Amino acid sequence: MNKIYLSLLCALMLAVSSIAKAELTAPDVLIRDTVHDVMEIVNYDSSIVSNQKRLLGLVEAKILPHFDFERMTKLAVGRAWRTTTDEQKQALTIEFRTLLVRTYTKVFVTYPNPKVDVKPVKLDADTTETTVRNLIRITGGKVVTVDYEMEKTSAGWKAFDVTVEGVSLVTSYRGSFADQIQQSGIDGLIKALNDMNHDAASHSEAQKKAQPN
Repeated sequence: MNKIYLSLLCALMLAVSSIAKAELTAPDVLIRDTVHDVMEIVNYDSSIVSNQKRLLGLVEAKILPHFDFERMTKLAVGRAWRTTTDEQKQALTIEFRTLLVRTYTKVFVTYPNPKVDVKPVKLDADTTETTVRNLIRITGGKVVTVDYEMEKTSAGWKAFDVTVEGVSLVTSYRGSFADQIQQSGIDGLIKALNDMNHDAASHSEAQKKAQPN
């Protein structure tokens, strides 16, 4: 689970400003610039880390537009995706997106003040997919290698997978998804994800109420 948290830490740093850019920003530059942007927000107002509602708002506003959640879900579901209906695909994507969003918010508390070294990439004019490597230095001097799998779209570069120390985020979920599909089908997976998200939301609300005013 720690590897998943670390991968999501890097995912959080893909946030960009809401101002549209005239030219497509290179994927390594995008990540490098946004490391500074996101950490500046958190360092300026550290209380955001302990406020679940505001933290979720930050994730929703700054991170989600820069991930291809449909492709991530498709890869995680695997071959079963081809036999799902459009309605099921939409439901799966929404639930998987919600699952990742709630996991992202745990990262700020788990790994505060990371140091990120983004390695440059060389792109040809016709390159549509690339890997951006990051070295993440966390408390205690540990260095973790994180690779972003990114695709070039009409809306800019978007991440569709994150690999931490050789372990793919999408592949990690694929195994559990396959087991659930085998047991109860696509609808069973959708229900399982929905239940997981509902339980997580209820737990967060209970923790909030338990905190002293």
